[in-house]
Amino acid sequence: LETSLGDIVIDLFCEKCPLATKNFLKLCKMKFYNNALFFDVQKNYITRVLDPTKPSTSVNELLYGEQAKYFDDEIYPDLKHNKYGLVSTSNKAPNMNNSEFFITLSNENLEFLNGKHTIFGCIAEGLDVLEKINQTYIDETNRPFKNIRILHTLILDDPFEDPQGLNFPSKSPERGDR
Repeated sequence: LETSLGDIVIDLFCEKCPLATKNFLKLCKMKFYNNALFFDVQKNYITRVLDPTKPSTSVNELLYGEQAKYFDDEIYPDLKHNKYGLVSTSNKAPNMNNSEFFITLSNENLEFLNGKHTIFGCIAEGLDVLEKINQTYIDETNRPFKNIRILHTLILDDPFEDPQGLNFPSKSPERGDR
């Protein structure tokens, strides 16, 4: 992820969490996350990512319609929210995962997230960028005073075949002034 504060490289758990990682990779490849905001920074806890101009979705919804919007949890007892820089699904209820995700900003007091959110990756490079996000000035609603965005997504390795019917742009869309 190329962000407005620097680059973040995510190692994805493709074998263990194929639903979440395939969804994330294909949405990145479609440039879905370009211009998305780190809109919610809860210091020393998590930061959530969202593109306010696009409703949350999933690759399956794009392929098969509204009834396929969500995908199932992939929760394993050996994957725990106990580390700074874990990437997890941000769901409303069990088995309601889509494009929304969060990144942990702490090593502690995250146990209550276990068993509720699929951990599908971890930050391999760019922990300094994540710390800049964690230390940013926020308002009373945890929104950063200065927008922090994903500017561009780049796929280094994709083990999944591209499904027919998805549009993969040859280059990133131009940035708006949102």
